[in-house]
Amino acid sequence: MGTGAVKVVIFRVEDGKEEWLARCTLRIRQRDPMQLSREAFDQALEDAGLTEDDIDYVATTGEGEAIPFHTGHFYSMTSHARGARFLNPKTGAILDCGALHGRAMITDDKGKVTNYKMTSQCASGSGQFLENIARYLGIAQDEIGSLSLKADDPEEVSSICAVLAETDVINMVSRGITAPNILKGIHLSMASRLARLLKSIGVTNDLIMMTGGLAQDEGLCQALREQLAKMKGVEAEVANDPNSIYAGAIGAALWGAFRHEKLVTSGQMLKAS
Repeated sequence: MGTGAVKVVIFRVEDGKEEWLARCTLRIRQRDPMQLSREAFDQALEDAGLTEDDIDYVATTGEGEAIPFHTGHFYSMTSHARGARFLNPKTGAILDCGALHGRAMITDDKGKVTNYKMTSQCASGSGQFLENIARYLGIAQDEIGSLSLKADDPEEVSSICAVLAETDVINMVSRGITAPNILKGIHLSMASRLARLLKSIGVTNDLIMMTGGLAQDEGLCQALREQLAKMKGVEAEVANDPNSIYAGAIGAALWGAFRHEKLVTSGQMLKAS
């Protein structure tokens, strides 16, 4: 459960094999997250052709610890790291960009998080900020990335305050700056902060896997590549995946399967997977 959406995945983990059976995403949009978690869970079960009795372990992460039907909860950072490595085994660093914050993590060869740092500035570096700007510009959220890539003269937003940054955008519109150039400027501003965040935790030549809702924003991904290329001593590759938004849920599911197996082995659970 994130701040902007609830994501559910169902995995079958057996004999060392990890099979992805179903997935579901529901945007929160001022609705009750607890109710949405139930709806998303039921939808994923239906898509997989399963019932709740077929599920051995319900793992939550993010803001999902209060979900009443969960078995166990996992810290968001370790869940995203595990999910990112599932999507791309070459992952060395993870950049989780969600509705309200950005978080950079670096892992060792075993996938253990060895260092991390979160953005400390206000919401001008978040998905919610981008969504507000898109609404003001009258464009759909899924158009942000493609429009940003069409920019020919981006104008970077300098303010780290979301309110002031939105004022900057209003001024840009009044000066006739095009939507692509505004969006690319915002992406460059966001990417500059994210690049510094990555460098501060020791990212050098790692493969950086983007996770969270903004991982699908190709404009932001490209801006991050450009900003990292300017940094001395950093030759990192930026990657994403069509399923990057599910990284946290994937990681929680796989950690849940691991914990379930340990509990069964130790005799603490009667029901084996």
